[in-house]
Amino acid sequence: MTSWKTTSACTAAIGILLSGSAAFAEVTADQVWGDWKNYMSGFGYDLSSNENMSGDTLTITDITMTTSLPDEGGSLDLKMGGIAFTNNGDGTVSVSVPPVMPVTVNIAPTTGETVDLTLQYTTTGYTVNVSGDPDDMTYNYLVASAAISLDRLVVNGLAIDVGEASLSIADLIGSTNMQLGDLRQTKQKFNTGPISFALDFADPEGKGRVVANGDYEGISFEGGGSFPVDMDINDIVAMLASGFAFDGTYTFKSGATSFNIDDNGKVTEGSTKTGGGRLAVTMNQNLLQYGAISDNIEIKMSGGDIPLPIELAMKQWGFNLLMPIAKSDAEQDFALSMNITDFSVSDLLWGLADPTATLPRDPATIAFDLSGKAKLFFDLLDQNQMQAATTGAEAPGELNELKLNSLTVKAAGAELTGDGGFTFDNSDLTTFSGVPAPTGAIDLKMVGLNGLLDNLVAMGMLPEDQVTGMRMMMGMFAVVGDGDDTLTSKIEVSGDGQIKANGQRLK
Repeated sequence: MTSWKTTSACTAAIGILLSGSAAFAEVTADQVWGDWKNYMSGFGYDLSSNENMSGDTLTITDITMTTSLPDEGGSLDLKMGGIAFTNNGDGTVSVSVPPVMPVTVNIAPTTGETVDLTLQYTTTGYTVNVSGDPDDMTYNYLVASAAISLDRLVVNGLAIDVGEASLSIADLIGSTNMQLGDLRQTKQKFNTGPISFALDFADPEGKGRVVANGDYEGISFEGGGSFPVDMDINDIVAMLASGFAFDGTYTFKSGATSFNIDDNGKVTEGSTKTGGGRLAVTMNQNLLQYGAISDNIEIKMSGGDIPLPIELAMKQWGFNLLMPIAKSDAEQDFALSMNITDFSVSDLLWGLADPTATLPRDPATIAFDLSGKAKLFFDLLDQNQMQAATTGAEAPGELNELKLNSLTVKAAGAELTGDGGFTFDNSDLTTFSGVPAPTGAIDLKMVGLNGLLDNLVAMGMLPEDQVTGMRMMMGMFAVVGDGDDTLTSKIEVSGDGQIKANGQRLK
């Protein structure tokens, strides 16, 4: 939680500088600055500063934000300055910062290592305009370039050799709206041009060094959230109960990274590429959803403890999780899906397992999509309730429905596909020996299985008699389908305990 709180502070303090629509209402410099202070206070920070009003401009210097680390773990201080708020005379306010602004962070835990660091925040073409009224402010912003770099890092009094640690963003444009009520409601949308990062630092306890660089064509974000006016970000249960919510989607364009890790003379290097993708996150008091997709991925690694060069590629990687987190007697939706599409490795790696190229080397795919309904009898994020639920005699929840929307497993010349679904009778725990009685069916199709088994026998990976036994077993569950080397199977389960395969009763 410490790193989250530190990141939240830096992101809020620096990100709000980048936040900035014409409106018919009015705001003043004092009101905008006052809202900034309330915003940071809502995240648990005590804020102090020097304020000077001269003409239409309110200048803020020597800003210090202090907070306590969780579990009486010490303190965190963040210092920055040089922000100016100017009344434009038309009911709007301009926000400006110096071209170079230092930001210092001091972390002093009760136990463990102290950390002191200095960041340099630099901008060009910085234009931020605030409009609206005190309870409904809109920031329109346009920044030609913004960068943050690590200037100094000291851990337990020892200066760390940091050649470079920087992040730069070009052509940032967007808007942020904040509405105040019982909750702070935010809506944000932005796009950027090219983004790059660079890392270069030495191992303070050895002779190693890590160097990494990355370049992306740009990112965009659209989303919003609800934030309690006064919340403890170390108590997620209380935050959610008070109305905290977030729903946003990040989209990123193509990019590439490279790295070189020197571990006392043992060097590992590599690179990655992606054609773009997106990350979507939703969280509120009822559910958590996380989904990510990345297209056209390439990964290369060599050296160090890696015995031979590794080259991997895939057309797409994706993941989605939807889960209920709140106690409820009503059924709630859940989902889980994953896909690794058209995954391939270099011929060098293939040659280790199949030197004679007996198996087809077409790209492989593993993908599944599950969804369903369930009841949750405790609040999932409440540690006390979780402990009671997992150690008690009562079931922590019920599975009511499970659907296999799709299944694909394709590799080495064979392909398995399937779909189906089941409902579960939680009042019947006897028919299936303690498991809620299922009712439903699943359909499966396998193409190329016999050919794969023949190839594995030819390679000496499976004995002939074992494969013969496997084929006899398959005959109990599958029938010949349309097309060459095709098997199909329909597995049906009824609530009275019957199990059938292709109409033939197995139980």
